[in-house]
Amino acid sequence: MGGAVGIDLVRGMRDVHPAEFAHGRYIQRILEQTMAGYGYQMIDTPVIEHRELYLRKLGEDLVGKVYEFSFGGRDLALRPEWTASVLRAYVASMQDQPLPLRLSYAGPVFRYERPQRYTYRQFTQVGGEIIGGLPPRADAEVIALACAGLQAVGVTEYTVRIGHIGLARELLSRFELPERTRGLLVWSLERLRAEGIAPVRERVLANLGTPPEGLELPAGLDDEQAARWLERVLTAMQIDLRTGTRSPAEVLQRLLRTLRRADEQPLVEAALEQLARLAAISGPPEHAIPLLADLLGDESAAFRELQAILNLFAACHIPAEGVVIDGALGRGLHYYTGLIFEIYDREGSQLCGGGRYDDLVGALGGRQATPAVGFAYGLERVTAAATTGSGEAPETVLVAAVSDDDYPYALHVAERLRTGYTVVLDVRSRSVKDNLRDAIRRNYSAVVIVGAAERAGEYVIWRDLATRSERQIPIAMLGRHL
Repeated sequence: MGGAVGIDLVRGMRDVHPAEFAHGRYIQRILEQTMAGYGYQMIDTPVIEHRELYLRKLGEDLVGKVYEFSFGGRDLALRPEWTASVLRAYVASMQDQPLPLRLSYAGPVFRYERPQRYTYRQFTQVGGEIIGGLPPRADAEVIALACAGLQAVGVTEYTVRIGHIGLARELLSRFELPERTRGLLVWSLERLRAEGIAPVRERVLANLGTPPEGLELPAGLDDEQAARWLERVLTAMQIDLRTGTRSPAEVLQRLLRTLRRADEQPLVEAALEQLARLAAISGPPEHAIPLLADLLGDESAAFRELQAILNLFAACHIPAEGVVIDGALGRGLHYYTGLIFEIYDREGSQLCGGGRYDDLVGALGGRQATPAVGFAYGLERVTAAATTGSGEAPETVLVAAVSDDDYPYALHVAERLRTGYTVVLDVRSRSVKDNLRDAIRRNYSAVVIVGAAERAGEYVIWRDLATRSERQIPIAMLGRHL
């Protein structure tokens, strides 16, 4: 008969062993304490949410990475990021709180990413949100907070890449394009820089669709005229619009939108040329700001907001030498409306990112429009980049009973020692020699031996493993660092 079949670790997941776990938890505590120092209060939300929460504003790149499933007649998903969950909780039960409301969080998220170095399908985000915070002050604060947390864990060399979704949206407002097409173009900025105009053009035009052959609209018609023309053509073709679940007017409008897409192609070409100029802008503020002013004009609201945020950096102690303006930064999350930023270590690993999302509260059913901005660290990447150690852990000692009769006394000794030490009890009834060997192997600092004589005299034998010395200590002296 064959042996038991092993069960492998799920691809993209990982086991975190004690030493690594302790280091990560220590780094997490520092980040949490840093945010608490800025007035952020911890919140927790469920790992499982309704799938619809993430379909509304995440964007197609991230939606495709969501772990989703159906159970009990409901479409559910594992949390892929924290912001949408925090805002859902705000809309559900915190709208009566005074604003701004500073919230922080820490916990696992799940994304079907391609596994690579420090990129896992389950990872930990630690972050914060300012609900009701206005630019430029709240925006500068979250970037300053993100930098302060990195400094606190010993990451001193990093690059802050800054963008603003409003820049692209203002460029596109110059072209009479539908909102869906503008959205496709805005969220193609990073592809535009990486792949060039041709692949992005092909992708956007493919999404526009092709009008049915023989139904191209005559030039120069407004929507009302085009609808009347289309109705006459369909009547002449003996096509009955009163079939199906939609009204004739709805069918006409949907078909008209499809026909209008052919008119968008020249506008898409012109818009792509402008976006390519924006995507090409990258560098320190003194280099990038004049280029943005030339492209958008000094009166651009997004440009002025970005400048106002940058003007606060010196007062917020954000190191100017590490700031880069990135015209192609998109982050892939469709809920962003203004500032966006990412911070990278000197090896090029992204440590955190965030931005402004003024429309998300409304999209999730909030009573009124509420501005908000936030960010999140990837804890595993920050831990890998951190130069801070795991903190001062108490020394560990092993308490060993010589016989079963001595074990209750060993329990009493261990209880007293735990006020100053990490205490491990021998539960395998090993010999003193074996306990000494085991303690040395585990790098414990001492072995505390208790037997019949020690019980009778109310003392213990303390064997220091570093000095190989041994002494008697009265039990009354235990409980302090010896």
